Amino acid sequence: MDAPSSHTRFAALRTRLEAFAPPGPLAWAYEFLLFGFKQAWACLFGGLLLALLLATHLFYPADAGLARYDFLTLSALAIQIALLVLRLETWDEAKVILAFHVVGTVMELFKTAAGSWVYPEPSVLRIAGVPLFSGFMYAAVGSYIARVWRIFDFRFTAYPSRALSAALAVAIYINFFAHHWLPDLRLALFAALALLFARTRIWFRPWRTERWMPLLLGWLLVALFIWFAENLATFSRAWIYPDQRDGWALVHPSKLGAWYLLMYISFVLVAAVHRPRPRTVPPAKGSLASCS
Repeated sequence: MDAPSSHTRFAALRTRLEAFAPPGPLAWAYEFLLFGFKQAWACLFGGLLLALLLATHLFYPADAGLARYDFLTLSALAIQIALLVLRLETWDEAKVILAFHVVGTVMELFKTAAGSWVYPEPSVLRIAGVPLFSGFMYAAVGSYIARVWRIFDFRFTAYPSRALSAALAVAIYINFFAHHWLPDLRLALFAALALLFARTRIWFRPWRTERWMPLLLGWLLVALFIWFAENLATFSRAWIYPDQRDGWALVHPSKLGAWYLLMYISFVLVAAVHRPRPRTVPPAKGSLASCS
């Protein structure tokens, strides 16, 4: 396993936690808790942003001189700067976040113009009907993927051609726009995803033992988590869907499919930076390779 990156403060803590050896019967519980801790660390940017959405919804003064949405934009920017200054995030991860901010803002401009959702509160720091903090919500997804990739030292087996995977991501992104005028190709895109990644496994190391799951399942679990977060965000009126104008309602489960596809686009963008590495299996003891 590669050593943890030394250029983040998390590296030293991670090294100490991974070196700890609990009694044998507790090893499985320790691995589970360590997995949860690493996941929480990977969610740091998104978790702080979601906490801000909820806290400002509940406690932000209605008569404040600074609009709530503008406060959220400035706060998200401050969090990003602090993570870099305190070395809690790498510059490569910051580049990914910037890319997500641009990609997400473009989509927001189109979707709000099409009436898919709205931002109901006033603000100054906005482009057309889109407050600038919205791009950071997409960036939170990119931040999570970039961080979890590094923290768990991802490896892959049966990973398809990067050119094909990138072409599929472009097709999915275009469909997010084009389905407003042309037939929605979502089902065909899901089928293409299943065909392309049916054999792909993602290998990760929570502690000392490598674990794996189908990559398609991994994306589904993350998309489900994002859907839960979206329900909290719409409850805080960070944005609302048409059926939530008269009061909050659960986000329709069909949005889970949209998040799954967006999850795939996010993964491909991060893969352009981290480059998927194949899993290498050490030679068995006693083999010619191990004795050479």
